[in-house]
Amino acid sequence: MQVSEATVLPHREHRMRWWKEAALIVGFYLIYSWTRNQFGSSKIAADGIPEQAFNNAERIVRLERFIGLYHEETMQELFLSQKWFIQFWNTYYGTAHFAVTVAVFIVLFLKRPGVFPQFRNTLLAMTALAIIGFATFPLMPPRLLDTPCDRFGGACIASPLRPENPDGTFGFVDTLKDYGGPWSFDSDTMTKLSNQYAAMPSLHIGWSTWCAIGAWPLLRRRWQRIAVFAYPLATLFCIIVTGNHYWIDGVGGLLVLTFGSLVGWRFNRWNQDRLDKRWIRRNQDAVVHPAQG
Repeated sequence: MQVSEATVLPHREHRMRWWKEAALIVGFYLIYSWTRNQFGSSKIAADGIPEQAFNNAERIVRLERFIGLYHEETMQELFLSQKWFIQFWNTYYGTAHFAVTVAVFIVLFLKRPGVFPQFRNTLLAMTALAIIGFATFPLMPPRLLDTPCDRFGGACIASPLRPENPDGTFGFVDTLKDYGGPWSFDSDTMTKLSNQYAAMPSLHIGWSTWCAIGAWPLLRRRWQRIAVFAYPLATLFCIIVTGNHYWIDGVGGLLVLTFGSLVGWRFNRWNQDRLDKRWIRRNQDAVVHPAQG
């Protein structure tokens, strides 16, 4: 039976199963984590990434100084006297990034099934694009610039960009080591499982903005919308005050979100067409042709 271009399909929805979505995300995250860490600080002895990561950090500092927006050290210094404050943001950095993203993912699956595939595809594409950034542009975060080289830092690397301070440092503090948080990179396990140079782009910014965009239409109260709007801004403050990122890493996060959205949209269109064609093949008798005049 031939199906004409004028074919009208009865209303139907392509079913999404929660366990398939969960398996997809868990599987993708495991692959992402493994791939991400192939280019990380755990391999510095083999391929010399410390120098490359430090040199890339110098490029970022030069760029930010050139445009007059190199203020990360000043911002961090304003709050270093408040230990509890820094500890809070270290905890936020290590928990909200995952917890909020998972929560919004579940809410979108339950409350916005019509757009869920698009958001899911965007999240996956954005994260995959970030891996390319981690692999091609390993970047030493601010908190490691003055950290000893045996702890993945750049203190032993000479640089003309170091301020003319008596101690010749950039002035950043490794808040994870000096203030504490939910984890430490000093352990052998974290050393092997982590990539401390996965700073560009900042997925903290990319994911938090994705969460805000996805959750916004579901919110009705003003305080809820203020909170979801503030979430990416709070995350930007967090990554700077903890010394985990330069602000320009956040721009990188927004770029991979933008390109991830385009890739996700394109894939969603392709997949929807594929599912429609499969539905037609399986339900030929249910196809209804418009009445002839």
